Amino acid sequence: MLVTFSTPAHADITMFGEIALAMLTVMGHSASVPGAILAEDVAAARDRLRAAIEADRTAPVVAVATSTNDSEPAVSFTHRALPLLDLLSAAMRDQRDVIWK
Repeated sequence: MLVTFSTPAHADITMFGEIALAMLTVMGHSASVPGAILAEDVAAARDRLRAAIEADRTAPVVAVATSTNDSEPAVSFTHRALPLLDLLSAAMRDQRDVIWK
Protein backbone atom coordinates (compact mmCIF):
# COMPACT_ATOMS: atom_id res chain seq x y z
CA MET A 1 0.00 0.00 0.00
CA LEU A 2 1.11 3.55 -0.73
CA VAL A 3 -0.15 6.62 1.11
CA THR A 4 -0.08 10.07 -0.48
CA PHE A 5 -0.12 13.23 1.66
CA SER A 6 -1.54 16.29 -0.11
CA THR A 7 -2.08 19.98 0.50
CA PRO A 8 -2.52 22.83 -1.99
CA ALA A 9 0.52 24.53 -0.43
CA HIS A 10 3.06 21.80 -1.38
CA ALA A 11 3.79 18.99 -3.80
CA ASP A 12 2.34 15.61 -2.84
CA ILE A 13 4.42 13.23 -0.71
CA THR A 14 4.00 9.48 -1.24
CA MET A 15 5.23 6.93 1.29
CA PHE A 16 4.99 3.19 1.79
CA GLY A 17 1.98 2.41 3.96
CA GLU A 18 3.80 1.10 7.03
CA ILE A 19 5.99 4.19 7.22
CA ALA A 20 3.11 6.59 6.56
CA LEU A 21 1.00 4.98 9.28
CA ALA A 22 3.91 5.32 11.72
CA MET A 23 4.20 9.03 10.82
CA LEU A 24 0.47 9.51 11.39
CA THR A 25 0.70 7.84 14.79
CA VAL A 26 3.64 10.04 15.78
CA MET A 27 1.64 13.11 14.73
CA GLY A 28 -1.18 12.06 17.05
CA HIS A 29 -3.66 10.92 14.41
CA SER A 30 -5.32 7.61 13.78
CA ALA A 31 -3.60 5.34 11.32
CA SER A 32 -6.67 5.19 9.11
CA VAL A 33 -6.58 5.93 5.40
CA PRO A 34 -8.01 8.19 4.07
CA GLY A 35 -7.83 11.00 6.59
CA ALA A 36 -7.16 14.68 7.12
CA ILE A 37 -5.62 17.24 9.41
CA LEU A 38 -7.54 20.49 9.57
CA ALA A 39 -5.56 23.67 9.05
CA GLU A 40 -5.88 24.66 12.72
CA ASP A 41 -4.37 21.31 13.80
CA VAL A 42 -1.41 21.24 11.39
CA ALA A 43 0.93 23.12 13.77
CA ALA A 44 0.43 20.57 16.56
CA ALA A 45 1.00 17.66 14.15
CA ARG A 46 4.16 19.33 12.83
CA ASP A 47 5.46 19.91 16.35
CA ARG A 48 4.92 16.25 17.27
CA LEU A 49 6.69 15.11 14.11
CA ARG A 50 9.56 17.51 14.77
CA ALA A 51 9.93 16.13 18.32
CA ALA A 52 10.08 12.58 16.95
CA ILE A 53 12.75 13.66 14.46
CA GLU A 54 14.83 15.14 17.26
CA ALA A 55 14.48 11.94 19.28
CA ASP A 56 15.52 9.88 16.26
CA ARG A 57 18.63 11.96 15.69
CA THR A 58 19.97 10.85 19.05
CA ALA A 59 19.36 7.15 18.31
CA PRO A 60 22.26 5.14 16.83
CA VAL A 61 22.07 4.23 13.14
CA VAL A 62 22.24 0.48 12.52
CA ALA A 63 22.82 -1.52 9.36
CA VAL A 64 20.20 -3.95 8.12
CA ALA A 65 20.96 -7.28 6.53
CA THR A 66 19.61 -7.93 3.03
CA SER A 67 18.87 -11.24 1.39
CA THR A 68 22.42 -11.33 -0.01
CA ASN A 69 23.92 -10.90 3.49
CA ASP A 70 25.29 -7.50 2.56
CA SER A 71 24.76 -4.64 4.95
CA GLU A 72 23.07 -1.49 3.79
CA PRO A 73 22.63 1.60 5.90
CA ALA A 74 19.15 1.85 7.36
CA VAL A 75 17.01 4.76 6.24
CA SER A 76 16.41 6.71 9.40
CA PHE A 77 13.08 7.98 10.61
CA THR A 78 14.48 11.49 10.18
CA HIS A 79 15.25 11.03 6.49
CA ARG A 80 11.82 9.56 5.89
CA ALA A 81 10.04 12.31 7.86
CA LEU A 82 11.75 15.42 6.48
CA PRO A 83 9.65 15.67 3.28
CA LEU A 84 6.47 15.34 5.35
CA LEU A 85 7.76 17.97 7.77
CA ASP A 86 8.26 20.33 4.81
CA LEU A 87 4.71 19.62 3.61
CA LEU A 88 3.28 20.33 7.08
CA SER A 89 5.29 23.56 7.35
CA ALA A 90 3.98 24.75 3.98
CA ALA A 91 0.40 23.87 4.93
CA MET A 92 0.81 25.72 8.22
CA ARG A 93 2.27 28.77 6.49
CA ASP A 94 -0.63 28.93 4.00
CA GLN A 95 -3.25 27.80 6.57
CA ARG A 96 -4.30 24.79 4.49
CA ASP A 97 -5.63 21.36 5.39
CA VAL A 98 -3.56 18.21 4.81
CA ILE A 99 -5.19 15.07 3.50
CA TRP A 100 -3.88 11.56 2.94
CA LYS A 101 -5.28 8.79 0.82
